[in-house]
Amino acid sequence: MMNMVRTPNVFQLVKGAGEGRMPLNAFDKALLSAGVGDTNLIRISSIVPPGAREVSGLVLPGGSLVPVAYAHIDSGLPGQIISAAIAVAIPEDSSQPGVIMEYEAEAPLQVVEEVVRQMAEDAFAYRNRKLAAIKTAGIEHTVVKCGSVFAGAVLWYE
Repeated sequence: MMNMVRTPNVFQLVKGAGEGRMPLNAFDKALLSAGVGDTNLIRISSIVPPGAREVSGLVLPGGSLVPVAYAHIDSGLPGQIISAAIAVAIPEDSSQPGVIMEYEAEAPLQVVEEVVRQMAEDAFAYRNRKLAAIKTAGIEHTVVKCGSVFAGAVLWYE
């Protein structure tokens, strides 16, 4: 049987924040800040394909369909702190899939990162998988007028 969709073999953690007149504009600016604003994001559930490795500096073609697991939050309350973080749990056995966890809150980044790391550890514990590493990326923003934060794990092909 032929696969209709290629399985990604690399991932990149991205993050961004933005301010806008409206929540969608703030979110769009956060996506641009993260380097994924000119792509069509396809939100996926939270599994990293076996053997996928982390890369940096991915160049995503404009308009491409990009699989991504992500956290984001918007706020229109000036002075409010908002944060989003992503955690990728990598298995010791590279033939097994990894897990991506996402979390966002009206809280400092330190709190959000602690929660998302624990979620990744828990996901491995109930899968009975040995954890090799957890990779995280997160961002905190203090809202000026209408703010948004975004943290994602982009899956791609090399």
